[in-house]
Amino acid sequence: MIAFTLHKKLHAADGIIQMNFSYTVEAGQLVSIYGSSGAGKTSILRMLAGFFNPDAGTIVFNDEIWFDAGKKINVPPQKRSVGFVFQDYALFPNMSVKENLEFALQKGGPKNIIDELMNVTELEQLHNRRVQTLSGGQKQRVALARALVRKPKLLLLDEPLSAIDNELRTKLQDILINIHRSYNLTTVLVSHDVAEIIKLSDKTILLENGLIKKSGEPATMFFPQTSNENFSLEGNIIKIENSGNFYTVTVLAGNQIINVKMAESEIKALSKGDKIMLSSKVFEPEIQKIDSTLN
Repeated sequence: MIAFTLHKKLHAADGIIQMNFSYTVEAGQLVSIYGSSGAGKTSILRMLAGFFNPDAGTIVFNDEIWFDAGKKINVPPQKRSVGFVFQDYALFPNMSVKENLEFALQKGGPKNIIDELMNVTELEQLHNRRVQTLSGGQKQRVALARALVRKPKLLLLDEPLSAIDNELRTKLQDILINIHRSYNLTTVLVSHDVAEIIKLSDKTILLENGLIKKSGEPATMFFPQTSNENFSLEGNIIKIENSGNFYTVTVLAGNQIINVKMAESEIKALSKGDKIMLSSKVFEPEIQKIDSTLN
């Protein structure tokens, strides 16, 4: 869990912003921050990482104080358990993929983590390639793997997929979900893509001029009206919720949010992020998981 209160005077394109931001991200959650350019989204990530100091406030991670202006505590970035994926990747272009990961590894750290991460991010075949020869999507995977080399507990993502085309973005989103779950991370994501936020996030924050305008579950925030009309289309599961005698599966299909009631036996093979086919069945929709190996 990370609990933080950040007060900071920021210089934006439209003038001075007085940031007053307080929030708690529970352990294992993926929380996204959404807002217009200049709202202070990246500044929040940089303050959590220790690259940028608040004027006042506190940052506490799992009972460990990283920052407390009043007590003059400020743990340096290298001593915070943080992985940061920058929007511009911030890789060493003349190094190979493997060399970039090795550079991030602490002295004496377990080198098997590098092979493990290259496998998870599908970089094995590229390990000797220099970064400057890679595509945008490949560089993004290297940046993500490098951020995880030291096995951080907190992962910070600054618009990580903004420069990637839609088809590749979907694949990288799936990799992000898998990594977030597999490594038991607490993750804060900055993104301007509503569909991406709904697919990846447990909670989202709408930031406006350094202040929280609204926060909550992303599907409810962005699409308060739901629909259960007859249809046949593909989508992604964004939430599975126990509703007592049944489960409610929430599906994002294009810009539509659709709630489907299912029995426990029907949802056993389903999880958040799965790509599914949604079709009508009498008057209630039916969900069938799509086998990714067939695509």
